[in-house]
Order: sequence, then structure tokens, then C-alpha cells
Amino acid sequence: MKKLNYIILAGCFGAATLMSSCEKFLDKPLENQQASEEINYSNWNRMYEPVSGVYRAASDDNLVHWIDLCIRVIRDDDFQQAAPDPNDNPELMAIKNFQRDATIQSYWGLNQSWIGYYSLAIAANNALLELEKFAATIPASNTEQTALNLQYQGEVRFLRAYAHLLASRLFGDVPILSDSEDIARLTTIEKSTREQVRQWIIEEMDFCIANMKKERPNQSTTHRGAVTAYSALLLKAKAAADLAANDNGSAQWDVVLNTTNEIIASNRFTLFEDFYELWKIRGKLSNESLFELQYSDFGLPTGDIVRPGIDWGTFFRWQGPTGDQKGSAISGAGWIPPSQNIVDFLTTRGDTTRLKTTILNYGTRTNGVDVPATTPSGDAIYPNIFGIKYFNGKAYLPKNQMTEGRIEYGANNNVRILRYADVLLLNAEAKVRKGQNGDEPFNLVRTRANMPAITGVTLTQILDERRAEFACEWWGERFNDLVRTGRAAQVFGSRFVPGVSESVPIPQTQIDANQNFR
Repeated sequence: MKKLNYIILAGCFGAATLMSSCEKFLDKPLENQQASEEINYSNWNRMYEPVSGVYRAASDDNLVHWIDLCIRVIRDDDFQQAAPDPNDNPELMAIKNFQRDATIQSYWGLNQSWIGYYSLAIAANNALLELEKFAATIPASNTEQTALNLQYQGEVRFLRAYAHLLASRLFGDVPILSDSEDIARLTTIEKSTREQVRQWIIEEMDFCIANMKKERPNQSTTHRGAVTAYSALLLKAKAAADLAANDNGSAQWDVVLNTTNEIIASNRFTLFEDFYELWKIRGKLSNESLFELQYSDFGLPTGDIVRPGIDWGTFFRWQGPTGDQKGSAISGAGWIPPSQNIVDFLTTRGDTTRLKTTILNYGTRTNGVDVPATTPSGDAIYPNIFGIKYFNGKAYLPKNQMTEGRIEYGANNNVRILRYADVLLLNAEAKVRKGQNGDEPFNLVRTRANMPAITGVTLTQILDERRAEFACEWWGERFNDLVRTGRAAQVFGSRFVPGVSESVPIPQTQIDANQNFR
């Protein structure tokens, strides 16, 4: 296979105005160091560098870009609108209302999401090419280095598969970029159905499970936080649950049950004891984590972030409280505020731990005087000028946990993606769907949130628990759960059209480059 010297042309799917988005992947393997032909591939100490480059690609706007964050979650009823000003970015509100017109199809934000996911896939394919070159120098007798190379391939294939899952959950039927040679035919490649994408992910995870370490991500002594075989088991379960949909008799529920059983039986994972602190510094790479994007300021009061890491500016800051916060570091752009709907849902349940964690209040203005609200950690939050009441507490890092001298909202925190609570609730769901008792895994999640245990848990209770547990998180779990269980029309009413509203349109830019995407 060739090095991909035409990524600018095809890797961005013909979008000339967005070529720069793919330049960083062009002839820059091994974290933008030497060109391929100058690398000594028999130096196995460098074999992880292309893998590290893919983690960097994931954290460089491809999974945490502010507009993709907004698009991914805006259809959820957990969020009230996109921007602090209801008139700002009307295309996002049109997406929230399931509109599918030419304006939406030409919306730059959708194209950014598409490019982000597929840029990550392209970066993964390039890394696999590099790993092949390292593998070619390893003698057959050196089983240790061979196994290590396969493990690294697994990490890259996991990240590539996760990018495809997000792309398909958002756009529906999408192309699968499973090989570097696919790039050469991007103007002719055809879409795969969402079912085919899920099946491909399952098959990819089988490779990952067979070749990656059976350990927690935080157990690695060399690459702490890297995804493992257990991460792959959970991603396989999620893809299978999407395939199984609302069919209790589907064999895919056996896949969900078996994969989650294996994770649970490993006895390696536990729920972090404090749900509120799970989202703070203490909760970084906890024993609950199966995949998160990492960031560290290394205790430095100022300076740019050091990779691997996330760009806090396009993730945490975008969700921070807007308005005049009196110079506080606890501030931001105020986008995608939680809805009154999710506040009422958690309040009615008596779900106080999740409520205080997920929903934080702005202050109020009384008789012309700003009266700040106080977070559970003691930070003062002043009113929002547009009358918005809430901001996302899961993206909130208290001032007393920030490195002294830092003023960037969320600096030094990680982005949680996959966690053990998802394993337990999927396990409970699979058991109940198969006529078994799901109380034990279900109640582990529930009691961690200081909610009373339930006996004889039902499917409806499990889905409600999923909403409460994953409320206002960033990967669209609430909307996907409504779609896969056939409940979206019930929640969203007539504006949701089954068979149409499950996905947003593929960007016009991509259709112009490849008519198979129509």
C-alpha cells in the first residue's frame, strides 16, 4: 500500500475550502516527525509513535470541536438550545427541530463534523501503514514485539471504529474507510448502511479484543490511559445494542450480554464512589474509565497544553457559564445549556446527586442587582444576560481544583467518553430483554447516585436510569437510546418522522464530491 499523498484532494472529500483540515495528516507520520522514508523501522522503541499520533488526532478537534459537540447533542431533550442567544446559529436550532432542507445540508458545521470523523479515520489508516512497516522488520521468532505491534494496531482500529460509530449515529448511512486504499476512490466509494457500519465495528472489535491487553486503561505502566481489550468489548456491546434495536429476540442481545459479562467478570472495574467528583480532577482515569481523552498542564500556571491532550478551548470553555463572571476562571461561551426538561426529570425522581452534578445554576438579577448562585464547590456564578438558568456541571472544574495561576475554564481535566456505568446498564438491559433479572448491575449504578435500590427492574426503569446517568454528556447517548428503542417519536412528537429524523443530511459539499452520497 502507498503512503497517502493525495489526502488533501480526497481525504477531505473534495472540499477545497477545507483542505487545511487534512494537511496535518499528509506525509506526517510518527507525530509529525521524519518522513516515512527516513524512519528506521527496526527501531521498535518508536513503534508507538504513530499510535500516539492518532490519539492526538482524536483530541485535535476531531472529537471535541465545539460545533461538532453542539450538533451531536442538540437533538437531545436534555438541552434547551444551542447558543446563549436563541438567535445565534439558527442552523443548529433547525437541526434540533429535525429540519432537513438545503440550508441545513449546506451548513458548514455538518461538514466540519464529517471532516472531523473521517480525518480521524484517515489518521488511523496512515498509522496502520506505519505499523505494517515496523512489523515487516520484526523476526518471526520475536513474539513479544509481534504481539506489541498487534496491540498497537488494535488501539488504532478502536479509535477508527469509534469515529465511524459517531459518523453513522449522526449521518446514518456513511462510507466505511477501512483501508488506506479507500482514499483513492473517495469520489466513487459508496455508503454503507448503518447496520453494515455496526457489523463492521463488531468485527473490528473482535480483532482488538484478541490482541489488546486485558487490563484497565489506567493500569498500563507505559501508556497510561490507552484503550484496552475491555474498551473494545464495550464498543462491541454498544454497536450490537444499536443493531438489536427494540427486538428482544435478536441474537445481538446475546452479544451485548456476553461482552458486558466479560467486563464485569474481570473484576477490574468499579464505579467511582463519588458521582460529583467523577467529573473533577479526582475522577480522571479512575477505575470506572474505559476511554477518555487526556489533558495535563503538568502543574504549570501558564503555557500551552502539552500533548497528548485536549484543546480545552473548544470543549470545556464552550460549555462554561457565559456573561460577566467578574473575572472568574469559571466562565465560558455558555453554549448548549441543559433544558428545563432534564431538570424536571431529575427533580421528579428525587435524583439529587445527579442533579447537583449535572445541572449548575446561574445567578439571578433582583431589583437591578446581580445575585450570584453558588456551585457545590463554592464558586460564584453570576446571571446570564439572555435569561438562561443552567450550565453543564459535568464540564465544570472548580476553581479550587485548578492549577494555581491557570485561568482557562476546565484546564487540566479529561473528557470522559466510555465508562463502567454504561457496561452495567447495558448488561442489565440485555438481561431483562432476555427474560433474566437485571437488578444487580442496575442497582450498582443507582445506589452510587444515592438512589434506593429497585427489585424486579423493568426495561422502562433501565432506560430512565440511562437518561439520568448519562444526562448532558457529549456523545448523544440519550438521542441514540430513543432511536434504537423506537421511542423518539413518542418523546419528540410529530416533528420527528420515523425513518427520516434519525439522522442529519450528509453535507452538500460531500455530495458534490461524490454523487453516491446523495
